[in-house]
Amino acid sequence: MAKKKAPNPASAEPTIENRRARHDYTIHETLEVGLVLDGTEVKSVRASRVSIGEGYVTATEEPPSLVLHNMSVGEYQPAGGAQPKGDRPRALLAHKREIKRLARQIQQKGFTIVPLKLYWKNGFAKLLIGVGEGRGKTDKRRAIAERDHKRDIERAMSKRMKF
Repeated sequence: MAKKKAPNPASAEPTIENRRARHDYTIHETLEVGLVLDGTEVKSVRASRVSIGEGYVTATEEPPSLVLHNMSVGEYQPAGGAQPKGDRPRALLAHKREIKRLARQIQQKGFTIVPLKLYWKNGFAKLLIGVGEGRGKTDKRRAIAERDHKRDIERAMSKRMKF
């Protein structure tokens, strides 16, 4: 049997991250789910013509379902006019017990499910979602101050190690 080729890092699939979500929300828990794409959306996502920054996820207990809203996928030009709508709701794939647990968590005030990262795994589109609690302005400022403080400490420690 032939050996599998090692993946070429230069031709690796793109990873789309929602860095703004970690700034606007305190992420308590993450979950990897599958993403249902139609037709030419796959090629558009592989070409990084996608935005998950405005997206959010809704979860319902009965029937158990996860739906991603406001993720926009750009047109794939060679396909012409036969393309699905770019900003339509998309189904997410997860186990029933995980969906029910997420639905119960977001019933609390201030909690929501946000997409954090879109990537490819074994040829399948995967989405990393997180249960987040919204941050206020003061929380955001405090987080920035803590990050800057840690960065200053690391700089000081690295300078000390050099001598």
